[in-house]
This record gives sequence, structure tokens and C-alpha cells, in this order.
Amino acid sequence: MPGNKRPFYGWWIVLATFLCNVVTFGCAFYSFSLFVTPLQQGLSWSRGDVMAGFSLYFLMSGFVAPQVGKLVDRYGARVVMTCGAVVLGVGFLVLSLMSTLWQFALGYALVGLGAAGSGQVPTSAVVSNWFIRRRGTAVGLMASGVGGGGLVLAPVVGAYLLPHLGWSQAYLVLAILCWAIIIPLVLFVIRTRPEEKGLAAYGAEVGARTAGPSRPLQGVTLKVAAGTVAFWLIVVTYLLSQFAQVGAIQNQVPFLEEAGFPIAVTAGVVGAVGLGSALTKFGFGWLCDRIQARYALAIGLLLQIVSIIILMNVTADSQASMAWAYAIAMGLGIGSWLPCMSMLVSGYFGMANYGAIFGAVTIPYAVGSAIGPLAAGRMYDASGNYNGVFVLFLVFLIVSAATILAARRPATR
Repeated sequence: MPGNKRPFYGWWIVLATFLCNVVTFGCAFYSFSLFVTPLQQGLSWSRGDVMAGFSLYFLMSGFVAPQVGKLVDRYGARVVMTCGAVVLGVGFLVLSLMSTLWQFALGYALVGLGAAGSGQVPTSAVVSNWFIRRRGTAVGLMASGVGGGGLVLAPVVGAYLLPHLGWSQAYLVLAILCWAIIIPLVLFVIRTRPEEKGLAAYGAEVGARTAGPSRPLQGVTLKVAAGTVAFWLIVVTYLLSQFAQVGAIQNQVPFLEEAGFPIAVTAGVVGAVGLGSALTKFGFGWLCDRIQARYALAIGLLLQIVSIIILMNVTADSQASMAWAYAIAMGLGIGSWLPCMSMLVSGYFGMANYGAIFGAVTIPYAVGSAIGPLAAGRMYDASGNYNGVFVLFLVFLIVSAATILAARRPATR
């Protein structure tokens, strides 16, 4: 606790979950766009075919998320995250050995299943359990691992693994990373609740006096939460915003490559997006301790709107500064999604069934994330450009900003 000489163990939990997210999202999410062109060239697949694999990954992770949340609530995060890391590595192993589209689909289905078990659902639940005071800051630090995955692993994959080892061996390295890093962290560090270490949550002694819009409600069930207008406004927000956000991120590398930017710049853009996301996930978590989470998320969506407008103006004659401006705006904006989602769920619906409710909100997040890249790839295959895609992204982000601002804290107890 704050007066003890030893650091509160919850901060070790934050560090461990941060690193788990670095590996999970760095391998499964941020590295994907770097494989698009090598897979197209090496296996003669269309861009839409490749993006379908990413869509399957996100659909799988989204639809199992509520079950993952329930399992965490019931059995704890250590069992769930260990199993998730094992399956995640197996998925990348399958991808390293694939030669057909059905094997590609199987590999990314397993990656999605594994990522659900080792990613944002269990890590956000664990950190939220360990903190009452400074919960937003702790969640933001944990969530910054998502962007950290892009910062650390995307440049390694783009600048070293793919050029020197090829896509098959690169996937094998990702499998080894998942097993070698996530599993030991979970087994030796992660504890689902502070009671497992004989401790109380950080700030428990002042929890009853905590005031303001971020104060948790008495925990409600998923059924009760789903009966509120706020829940469905959050659902619509994440469905549309993730369609645009992830659609842009997973098509940014092929778009910039076709605009004439070298691989060093495109890999650097992925890393810069990850860096911005890592920094602002902490920043948005900190902000959620001070303002309502819906306002913080609206700020993040506004930054994403700016990034799409910049991308719409990139041409073959554009300077590299345009690519970096896009990366900065997008990176700063996408830092909002995870800390704000966590704080919206805990602040609006309480902690008693946090895992199940957070998992349910993850479904529209995952569906939008899955459909966005696929729709963008198919629209590109049909038209030969991204003009219509970027307009669609812009409209969806504007609507998302409006819906989250309308999502007020429900009166349900």
C-alpha cells in the first residue's frame, strides 16, 4: 500500500500485463500488415485473401471474449492466460508451415483464440481488480503495452525478420516469442486478485470515499448492462470506430508502399503508430482519472479523424513528412480505445461481472476490427485505389464520436 517501503505488488502486475500485451499485440496485430506484401508475392494471393486472415483472427478473438471474461471471473487469469499463450504460439507455428489458404485461415483462427486468452480481456480484468484508486493510470500503463508491441516488434519484423528470414521463419520466431515470454510472466507474476497475495486493492481504504463520474456502480450482470442505452451506444461506438481504425492500420503499409515510400519509412510508420499508442494509452488512462471516459474517448476519435484526413491527401509526390504526420495523429488517437473501454465498463457497470461485460463489449470491437481491413482490401481490389475506403473510414469515425458523447452513465444499480 502507499505507506509501505516495498512497492505495492500491483505495480508488478501492471508491468507483467504490459509485457504480455507487448508480445500479444506486437505479434498478432501490428506485425500483420508487414506480412501482406510478402504473402501476396510469395503465394500469389490477392490482397482481399490476405486481409480475410486478419478478419478471421479478430472475429475469433471477439466472439470468444465473453467466454474468456467469464472464465477469468470464475477460474482466474493464470489458467486462462497460460492456455491463451500456448494456443497463440501454435497458431503462429501453423502459419510458419502453411502453403494454402485454408491453412492460413486455421493459423489466424488459432491466433485469434490465443490472443483473446492472453490479451486485453484478462489483462484489463487483473489490473482493475488490483486498483481502486489510480485505476485509470494503472489501466493506461497496462494498455500502453498494446502500442509497445508496435513500437518494439513491428520494426524487428519489418527490418530484420522478413528481409533476412522470410515470412515462414518470421512466423516461427513469433511463435517462440509467445511461448518464451508470456507463459513465464503469467506463471511467476500474475495473480488475479490481491487477496491471493494476502493484500487489498490499491486505495481500498479510500474506496468508499471516491467520488466523481469514475466511481464504480455496484456490480451488475451482463443481462442488466445490456438493458441500458449506454451499453448499446458503447457497442456502436466501438463497432464503427474499430472498423475505421484497424482498417486504416492494416492497410497503411501497402498504401504507403504504392505511394512510393520505401520499406524503411513504412516500417518506421508502423513503429511510430505503436509508439504514439503506447504513450497515449498511459495518457488516456491518466486522463480517465480526471474526466469522464466518454470525453477522453471522443478526443481520441478526433485525432483519428485528423489522421484519416492526412492519409487522404498522401500522393506519389508527397514528402515523407506526410507519412510521419499521419503516424503521429493515428498513434496518438488509437491510444484511447483500451483504457477508455476498461474505464467505461468498470465505471458504468461495476466490477462484479467485469470480465463478462468487458468481453461482451469486445465483440463489436472485434467485429469492426475484422470487417474493416477485409472491406478495405475488397474495395481496393474492385477499384484499384483507397479513395472510397478513406471516405467511409472518415464517416464512421465522425459517427462514433457522436455516439460516445451521447453515452451517459446509467442509473442502474
